[in-house]
Amino acid sequence: MIRSVIVAAGALILTGCVGLPAEGLDAAPLTPTSRYSLQVEPGIERIALAVHETGLSANQTLALQDIAGRFHAEGAPVLRIEAPSGDDPVAGEMAWRIKGALEATGVSSYQVQVVTYVAPDPRAPVLVGFDAVRAVVPRCGTNWTNLTRTGSNAGYGNFGCAVNANLAAQIANPRDIVQPRAMTPADAGRRAVVLDHYRQGAPTAAERETLLTQAQISTAVD
Repeated sequence: MIRSVIVAAGALILTGCVGLPAEGLDAAPLTPTSRYSLQVEPGIERIALAVHETGLSANQTLALQDIAGRFHAEGAPVLRIEAPSGDDPVAGEMAWRIKGALEATGVSSYQVQVVTYVAPDPRAPVLVGFDAVRAVVPRCGTNWTNLTRTGSNAGYGNFGCAVNANLAAQIANPRDIVQPRAMTPADAGRRAVVLDHYRQGAPTAAERETLLTQAQISTAVD
């Protein structure tokens, strides 16, 4: 009886796969890869610093340097310092010391914002963080269709998922998914030098590049 039940269940599974086309029953996207287009979701990068009478500790200074580096890499607009609400002068002084430490790491003063948050204790930790953006990594292989039913010549349901999942996991700055970065200004001085050499009929390549190329060719021939 157990064997019969297993065989029947397997037959039902195979029947379901055979009856389902490779692309599934969902509405067909414009392109196979547009089903798993790159997307982003909001997140928060934040650390909590305990309030000390003596000011910032060595570990807290290192933590501030680390979050300042992540803030620059992320390209977020504002770095917030959230002090606990209340009249504790030590917590307030701690928040302004944190602001000075962040500015010492290279964060502009107009990018640092000092606010308060409702805390259960006036001596609660001071929070430092910024709004981050994370890439959405799709989960592939959760649903499978019959890959042999290719009569419609359409991509199967998971087509494009693995590629975009790998891209989402590797992109250093997910904000690049939302919009491309601005181009850096051109080197007008170098351009003028190259054009001047071109007008005189002189080589336009840098001398170091020419010597390096000759050395590489000489080494390769030997």
